[in-house]
Amino acid sequence: MNRLKMPVWSLAGGLILLQMILVAIIVHGESLTFDEGDHIFAGYMMWHSGDYGLNPEHPPLVKLVATLPLLQEKLWVPPLQQRMFKTEAYRDGRDFLERNDGPKHRLLFRMRRAAGVFAVGLSVMVFLMGSTFFGESAGLLALLLVVFEPNVLANSDLVTTDMGVACFFLATIYCFYRYARQPSVIRLLLTGLAAGLTLSAKHSGILLAPMLLGLMLVEVACAEPGRRKRTAGTLLGGFAAIVVLAVVVLWAFYGFRYAARPAGLAMNPTLSEYAAPLKGMNSWMIGHLAHWRLLPESYLLGMTDIHYAAQQYPIFLLGHDYPHGVWWYFPVALSIKTTLGLIGLVVLAGIALISRRLSQGRELAYLVVPGAIYLGVAILSGMNIGTRHVLFLYPLAALLAAAGLTALARQNRRWIWIGGGLVACHVVSALAVFPAEMAYANEAWGGTANTHKYLSDSSVDWAQQLPHVKQWVDAHPGEECWFAYSAYPDLRPQAYGIPCHPLPTAHTGGEILPVDVPETIHGNLLLSADDLEACDWPSDQLNIFERFRRMPMAEQIDHSVFVYHGDFDVHEAAALGAVQKSQILLRKKRPAEALVAAEKAVALQPQNVLTQTALGDAQTALGDKNSAQAAYALALAAAHRLEADAQPLFVPDLEQKLHP
Repeated sequence: MNRLKMPVWSLAGGLILLQMILVAIIVHGESLTFDEGDHIFAGYMMWHSGDYGLNPEHPPLVKLVATLPLLQEKLWVPPLQQRMFKTEAYRDGRDFLERNDGPKHRLLFRMRRAAGVFAVGLSVMVFLMGSTFFGESAGLLALLLVVFEPNVLANSDLVTTDMGVACFFLATIYCFYRYARQPSVIRLLLTGLAAGLTLSAKHSGILLAPMLLGLMLVEVACAEPGRRKRTAGTLLGGFAAIVVLAVVVLWAFYGFRYAARPAGLAMNPTLSEYAAPLKGMNSWMIGHLAHWRLLPESYLLGMTDIHYAAQQYPIFLLGHDYPHGVWWYFPVALSIKTTLGLIGLVVLAGIALISRRLSQGRELAYLVVPGAIYLGVAILSGMNIGTRHVLFLYPLAALLAAAGLTALARQNRRWIWIGGGLVACHVVSALAVFPAEMAYANEAWGGTANTHKYLSDSSVDWAQQLPHVKQWVDAHPGEECWFAYSAYPDLRPQAYGIPCHPLPTAHTGGEILPVDVPETIHGNLLLSADDLEACDWPSDQLNIFERFRRMPMAEQIDHSVFVYHGDFDVHEAAALGAVQKSQILLRKKRPAEALVAAEKAVALQPQNVLTQTALGDAQTALGDKNSAQAAYALALAAAHRLEADAQPLFVPDLEQKLHP
């Protein structure tokens, strides 16, 4: 790489500083997102007691960095209760932050700024890669596109793992490029270190293996015919060394200890129990890695959890709920969440490539090969809960767009006007919704106010809206309100001074609601986007707020909480609340009370699979098998009325209950 001039670095530094300011404004107005409390508590306990068994779904790196500001604080730690590891981390994380931080988020803001180092690192890598691959102008343009990319802005300072892994993916690819061009021990060590940091940021870091192997093939193909064997041998040896170095770095973040939890604490469930349902290659791989202790126990628990998560997540896409992922999710989601300006610039890059004005084939391969592998795996994964899972694609797209535009501009200056217009569209579109970048959608899909009609979860509503809801409540003093909040009870609006009564959702099955939901409510109804669209339910028919999708809303809060005024029939919500109450009472060995709640649910929704199942379960617990069989038969009939791909989630279990 040619030495970059000081004015170029100054411009790059100014853009990165601007990015930091924009991100600080965004996160200062957001409450905890769904996963942050979980990550923060897990990270603090790693520092506090070497406990890697809380939130093993993600490796330690981001959590450790984010919680560095807590090390000098004297904080209350909730007593561990040996619950299932996810429940333990989410609920203790909630209590930990409510007690030690509160709604002003003094500590949270500091932790988010610490986590922001990965966004800065990503921007630096984009600038370096662009300048090295395609020249200084391309490097600056790519950086500009990333700084104003809505998805990058939305995820930059959150205490989550997506930005960290995207940063280190880029770093590893860049380091490997430099190593492949001019092998040396220092460059090999840097590549191994970057690969280890990628593995330590998120489990998807293992995709580095096929990415680097694909890039090795590119390097061999680009080598002179007489040097290809030597190049292949050098790169294979380097790849083996990178793998070893990366695994050593990964072990270092777990303190070179196999056990997930310190002495005296056990995993719930254990790795063997959690992995028992795995079949085939997945079972063989996890079993042998655990037997030979080749990877830390906590990391293996995370790998196991990924397999289940990919199968179990219901999704919402283009107005419909699905019980599982669909292959077209990410192509559609990217078309919605990407600015039209960036899409247009990528099209220009395609024109530059086809017309052979963009001729850096090796460098383009370092963008296209990793991007294609990553997108291909994402499409097949089933984890369809937000574009944050493909955040890595956005810096690659920015680099590709910058390369294409600068190549075209060198041939004909008129392309500058076209490309400049698209860059302006990109920036203006991002700033037009600022600071609500989480819910961004481009203008072709109706803009940010309509994102919830097509996508859900972290693409719209990641539970980040509570400060804005509090402002709304303060502007309506003394008014009655009911709130379906997507993260309750793992996060509680009451902790922010929001007095609204909670409504049942897919996530409220673990705690009895403080107030029974009446059949009709009067006043204000607040629905978070995830609950309005029922993204956590496997069937449209189970959406208890379906009628509100067709009703005009009075207000939008942060483009992800919707306000309705008046008197509303909510008997479906009342029924779900009664179902969940019955299930909790059964777990507490109080079947008579459970039966009362289940009978109430059935009275409200007699043709519902959940209400009839709850009634049958309560009657079975009381020994009334004949009545239970009748309830299960009605539940089975209701299950058969669901969409075909949702029926397997209910029918086999009900048939087993009917014919034990």
